[in-house]
Amino acid sequence: MNERILDVVKVADIVFWPVAMDVKYKDVEAMPDGHIDITFFNGSIRNSEQEHMAKLLRAKSRTLIAFGSCANEGSTPGLANFLNAKEILEKVYLSNDQVSSDGGVIPKPETHVKEGDLHIPVFYDAVRTLAQTVDVDYFLPGCPPPVVLINRAVDAIVKGELPPKGSVLAPLPAVCDECPRKRENKKITTIRRVFEVTPDPERCLMEQGIICMGMATRSGCGAQCLKVDMPCTGCGGATPNQPDMGTGMITALASILNPGKEPGTYEEEDVNKLISQIKDPAGIFYMYSLPAAILRRKEMRE
Repeated sequence: MNERILDVVKVADIVFWPVAMDVKYKDVEAMPDGHIDITFFNGSIRNSEQEHMAKLLRAKSRTLIAFGSCANEGSTPGLANFLNAKEILEKVYLSNDQVSSDGGVIPKPETHVKEGDLHIPVFYDAVRTLAQTVDVDYFLPGCPPPVVLINRAVDAIVKGELPPKGSVLAPLPAVCDECPRKRENKKITTIRRVFEVTPDPERCLMEQGIICMGMATRSGCGAQCLKVDMPCTGCGGATPNQPDMGTGMITALASILNPGKEPGTYEEEDVNKLISQIKDPAGIFYMYSLPAAILRRKEMRE
């Protein structure tokens, strides 16, 4: 919020803010249930410490707001859901180039040393969203949430004008509605990556063959990325009535991508050629939303 944080402290006491205040977990645990009026919870749930804090702050807070893409949809850490905990820990501690020649050691949740027992959080198989862990009252999307949306949320809280429980505190339309670029004919025959072309700053990036998630992403950011020739990557979360952001975008892309032939004349080779142009589909279509998607994670079998 920049300097507007000074307006917040005029109307509210900040009781827990780990990056700015020295408040211990035990201080929060000692609070009566419902003691905190509003909690903005930032981050996804990857380990037992984060789950504990989510449940603790849910109990101590009258209103809990999922703040940012990680809390809302899992965000980029959620792409780790293509692996399980065992695979990730082995990669980091046993098989990467930084491990010494005599091998590494995977940290354990509990280790006994002469001074006593050491405890670290349990690393879970999957990244979960805040709402998959506890009941959430409101959702404030973005990575990070745009300052204008934070300001509006705080103003609504102070004025007692919050919308019904479960609302997303961001505008309904898609990012395309905020984008100043000209849209003419969304029919493309070739997909290009950002570094492969210098885009026309006036034209829709999608129409230039650069995959832009703007048509599937909720607005509120002012299309900031698009104004500097970068496509929307979807941090604002899915537009309303869209249960899965990735499949929604894939469907939209399929409706405008063609090999330059008449519909009904495509051959399998044409389709495979088009699909092969989409590099890292999971990272494009589910950069921020895999844990919240229909699939959620890769199925793991022993």
